[in-house]
Amino acid sequence: MSELQKIAFFGGTFDPIHQGHLEVAQKAVHALQLDQVIFIPCRRSPHKTEEPGASDQQRLEMLKLATAPFPWAKVDDYELKKPPPSYTWESVKHFKKHLKGTPRLFLLIGYDQWASLPRWKNIETLAQDLEFIVVGREQQATPRPGYRAHFIEGNHPASASQIRAHLGEKKTPRWLSEDVLRYISKNALYSPTP
Repeated sequence: MSELQKIAFFGGTFDPIHQGHLEVAQKAVHALQLDQVIFIPCRRSPHKTEEPGASDQQRLEMLKLATAPFPWAKVDDYELKKPPPSYTWESVKHFKKHLKGTPRLFLLIGYDQWASLPRWKNIETLAQDLEFIVVGREQQATPRPGYRAHFIEGNHPASASQIRAHLGEKKTPRWLSEDVLRYISKNALYSPTP
């Protein structure tokens, strides 16, 4: 382990968490020799208006099940406990206070989030506090002055909305861990309402 711990934050609705999320996190761990990835399910993003399909507690449980095999993964419910909306800079400030030592911090985001960063609240503070790990699919992200960033390719075809649609049509979706699929089935999640 390096002297300075490397910790990445990975926020999202994770509704549900799928293999695409895990693959991206794993690629970031290998590319940057991260010690830990903290998965942070958000209660409500200021940029998303629709409500998640599973409850906060259910999304949290699915995250715990999916990340259990990975020693570098941790799940934190900080944003689920605080009043909405959630802002990334506030969450990072919270974690900085509670992490041991002075780790090197990263934020794992997608290309679409990288493109919209100038609209984020207190982005200057966030850019000073951490480095960005940007995952590109078809589009390749380019560096931006004033932001420390690392670019990795992520082309997993998984889509949470497609998974929810398949579950609603009683089809067995791909890209879910067996434990998560069992949890969804046991709790009848994403089923169409009668």
